[in-house]
Amino acid sequence: MTASNEPLDRVLRMVAEGRLTADEAAPIIDALQAKAAPRGGAAPAEPIGSSGEPASSGGGGRPRYARIEVQEGGRSVVNLRVPISLGRLALARVPGLSADQIAEVEAAVAGGAGGPILDVQDPDGDGVRIVLE
Repeated sequence: MTASNEPLDRVLRMVAEGRLTADEAAPIIDALQAKAAPRGGAAPAEPIGSSGEPASSGGGGRPRYARIEVQEGGRSVVNLRVPISLGRLALARVPGLSADQIAEVEAAVAGGAGGPILDVQDPDGDGVRIVLE
C-alpha cells in the first residue's frame, strides 16, 4: 500500500479496536478523503439519499449510517454501525466482497436506498450483510 493509505488504515484499525467510535472517526475520514481528492474527485456524503426513498432512520428519509456485519463460520466477527462517509472508504476493506458487490453497494448508497442492500452467505457460514439505516 502507498503511504497515503496509512492514515486511513490507522483510523479504521482504531475503530475496529474500539479505541475510536465511528462518529469520532467520521470527520477524520472526511478530512483524509478531502486531502486525497484535492480537485473534488471524491463524491461528498451529501448526495446520498437524493432520491428520497425511505430509510429505516427517519429524519428526511436519508440513510446516514451503514451497518456492516461480517460472519465467519456462522459467528459474528464484525458488527459495526458507521457513518456513510466512513463506510464508503472502508467498503474496499471488507473481506469477501467482489468488485461487482462493491459497485452494487456504492450504487445503492448513491441512489439513496435504505434498508438491507447486500446479504452474501456461503455454505460454510461466512458472509457479509450491509444495511443502510
